[in-house]
Amino acid sequence: MIRVVHLVVAGEIGGAERMLVDLASRGDPAGATHAVALFTPSDALRRLLLYAGLRVHDRGRVREGPLPFLWRSLGPSDLAWLARVLRNEDAHVVHLHTFASQVLGTRAARRAGARVVRTEHSTRAYDDPTCWPFSRWSLARADAAVAVSEHVRAVALARAPWAADRMTVVPNGVDTSRFAPGRGPKGDGFVFALVGRLEPRKGVDRAVEAMAGVPGATLDVLGDGEQRAALEAQARALGVADRVRFHGYVEDVRPVLARANAALCASRSEGLGVALLEAMAMGIPVVGFAVGGVPEIVLDGETGLLCRANDVAALRETMRHAISMGTSLAAMGTAARMRVLARFSVGSVRAAYGAVYGKLERTRAHSLPSP
Repeated sequence: MIRVVHLVVAGEIGGAERMLVDLASRGDPAGATHAVALFTPSDALRRLLLYAGLRVHDRGRVREGPLPFLWRSLGPSDLAWLARVLRNEDAHVVHLHTFASQVLGTRAARRAGARVVRTEHSTRAYDDPTCWPFSRWSLARADAAVAVSEHVRAVALARAPWAADRMTVVPNGVDTSRFAPGRGPKGDGFVFALVGRLEPRKGVDRAVEAMAGVPGATLDVLGDGEQRAALEAQARALGVADRVRFHGYVEDVRPVLARANAALCASRSEGLGVALLEAMAMGIPVVGFAVGGVPEIVLDGETGLLCRANDVAALRETMRHAISMGTSLAAMGTAARMRVLARFSVGSVRAAYGAVYGKLERTRAHSLPSP
């Protein structure tokens, strides 16, 4: 049996953390067992993992920031703790899900004699010059890497072409039984929903700016982060504070999503978009930028409406067009769910990662000394 320990070093809940829950909390086709080693200051993230029934080794409340990152990655104490967890779990594979986990997880895996799998959930480690030296060191020592989209893989290999033989693509998936079309009524008027961390990468400021030119519509923003106060101030300055509703972090987004007519994507960069897949699984079409891996899941004119990336005027016009479509937009939502069922289910994700784990375990077994 393959024993996998997932390392999560994160301060908030995003698509990577939700994908991990779906992957590790269900039966594995390869017969793997899963545990989590957790470094976080977030009680919400801690609850998410524990409520999913995962076995969690918790380092306790930790600090975030450049200095804590350096100490955690390069220092001796967290390395010793994690290596001990891996030995106690008799881990065969250490699965790294966040940039902050890469150096620490790789060092501990090497000390404990485990294989390393990295999931590239975004292009951050390849785009940010302050991240790349650390990420490169880890990637060079990883046994396998998985990109969540062809876009992420292309960006990664442009920076690290030497990693081509170890990097495959496994798109994220969602639980289509949990994220299913709602039976309740939609909200008053036309409602857009945007789920994501309130950080520059998610482009919520662009969504608020576009809303100023989309009269009568409402935007529900589900998520929290460093930009919340600035975004609320922006909404007031643009006169849309009554139509842009900031819900903060919501543990179960489904009731709010069920009232939406469309999911909005205003991201500056996007590896794939778990939140968009969740909306699509609920029969909600996507409206927004054709950025990153989004066109790999949203078919323009079939399961949603996409426009030029980084063009707020184009986003505004696309939002207006969506409002004018009526039942045709609802039909796109139906097609969106069918696409998720066919291509982006949790079952397909588990099977694909099971194959990755199984291949590493076979090579590990072959490398062991004969009894």
